[in-house]
Amino acid sequence: MRAMRETHTSDRMDHKDMNVDGISLHVEDSGTGAPVLLLHGWPDTSDLWRYQMPALARAGFRAIAPDLRGFGRSGKPEATDAYAITEHVGDLLGILDQLGVQKAHVVGHDWGAAIGWVCAALAPDRVASLTALAVGHPGAFANAGWKQRGKSWYMLLFQFPAIAERWLSARDFAYFRSWSGHPDANAVVARLADPAALTASLGIYRANLSPASPVKMPRPLPPVTVPVLGVWASEDRALTEVAMTGSADHVTGPWRYERLDGLGHWMQLEDPEAVNRLLLGFLHQAPAPART
Repeated sequence: MRAMRETHTSDRMDHKDMNVDGISLHVEDSGTGAPVLLLHGWPDTSDLWRYQMPALARAGFRAIAPDLRGFGRSGKPEATDAYAITEHVGDLLGILDQLGVQKAHVVGHDWGAAIGWVCAALAPDRVASLTALAVGHPGAFANAGWKQRGKSWYMLLFQFPAIAERWLSARDFAYFRSWSGHPDANAVVARLADPAALTASLGIYRANLSPASPVKMPRPLPPVTVPVLGVWASEDRALTEVAMTGSADHVTGPWRYERLDGLGHWMQLEDPEAVNRLLLGFLHQAPAPART
């Protein structure tokens, strides 16, 4: 049973709480044009897109940005396997169903990009195009070599319950602040100071990257047939360029790659104008889904 209730509207932004198969999902919705689904990653919320949503609405798009399960104002299941990527994909399709959207452009960053790749591969009839910021196709990431493995050291640390939480939160999240370089570090720390919220945020790592995880993903994924824009920033501390450019081998639809020099992992916060320019240029060229 799927139900939706609108909680309030302000500044032309609708804030909705949806129940999708028993999980409460908070969604921000702005604009009335062709739908664009914006997916954040770790350790963010829909607020990550605060510079993109107004730009999309002004350009004639409908911007839809959920807090993914385990993050922000959305539900935080206790079971680790509840954070499997396929569960997140189910959430997104449920959101689109409740909003009456048959097909949307998908824009993802970090884990949101990984979820977007899987959604485009498994449900191409619901995806008009994919824009992947920072994170390339899961197959490209897996085959990106030892340099990428070195940058991914924290993913192993995050597999250890309690140990990862203590490391991240020690001394007012000092390690997190210095290691991540997050532009919104204070806001992130305020959210993750709740131990339950911190553990829930790590669920996506533990469900999808642990060798002991019971989660099973289709391997290999079907090729992505929709138009794809991949964007990587040269100062990204966590991802290598080849982990993005290698995505071309997994896309049979139109593929475009853009490199942003001088920016880090959170490019959409560091230089919103540059990201918005690329995003809008790509979306205006991609086949438009039906307006809703």
